[in-house]
Amino acid sequence: CRCQVAVVGGTCCHWTCPLSAGINRSEVSIMSREQVSITDLLLSLESSELQEVERVKTAVNQQLSTDRGGAVLSSLVEHYLDYSSSQVVLLLSSIREPHHKVLLEKLNDALNRPGNRLAGVTLLGHLIRKQPPWVHHISQSPILLSLLRCLKTDGDVVVLITGVLVLITLLPMIPQAGKQHIYDFFDVFGRLVSWSYKNPGHVAPVYLVHLHAGVYSLFHRLYGMFPCNFISYLRLHYSMEENLDTFQEVVKPMLEHVRIHPELVTGTQDYELDPSRSENEELSSDEVTPA
Repeated sequence: CRCQVAVVGGTCCHWTCPLSAGINRSEVSIMSREQVSITDLLLSLESSELQEVERVKTAVNQQLSTDRGGAVLSSLVEHYLDYSSSQVVLLLSSIREPHHKVLLEKLNDALNRPGNRLAGVTLLGHLIRKQPPWVHHISQSPILLSLLRCLKTDGDVVVLITGVLVLITLLPMIPQAGKQHIYDFFDVFGRLVSWSYKNPGHVAPVYLVHLHAGVYSLFHRLYGMFPCNFISYLRLHYSMEENLDTFQEVVKPMLEHVRIHPELVTGTQDYELDPSRSENEELSSDEVTPA
């Protein structure tokens, strides 16, 4: 028992212990668990006993409900960064407003720490795929800028692959961010196209294959959501002599395998960035599937 006194024959020799008062071991376990620190609870999340994991998740959720200072949320994020715990993903995906503010702050901190960046981007990806009700707040959060900065400057190919997949998933959930960040999205595309073609990091071909697949998916997403603005960007960016080889080898084949987007005929660059557009139509890349 937690009084740290020997138990003999099922009875504790310490008169203050609950066992001596006739309370069974399972009740003592529950009482003790409520008093232990969040760190101890989270370590038990990795137990191979499913019933133990469910009990711990219940206890953590109870602490989350009264977590006004964000200490429990912070501990959950740190635990994921250390252990990549799938159970933590499930707990964090149930977070509701206004607790998302602390969660996004902690994730932003992780993205700005090189040693935690990959785990932070991975956790962000897991969470947005759950489509939490607060996901639209990411458009106004510093974490979006951190993600974009990472994709425009980081040299770790695994971080780039993971980050571009997160951005692809996130874009349709935050269409209102296009007005402010559209050229950041395009700059990410241009940088990753060049990076995958020139391979400045001298990474193994298998990683380049995955990165190229991510860039191709980003191409479809941007062309599907912002065709007029995206084509204008491609025309300007790849008319520069230093980018012609990249265009011929990477971008031109992408353009050859999509249909003409109807918005290129009927739409305008301004209309694509109108916040009311997302309320009137579904933004997707369905209409630009490969020909």
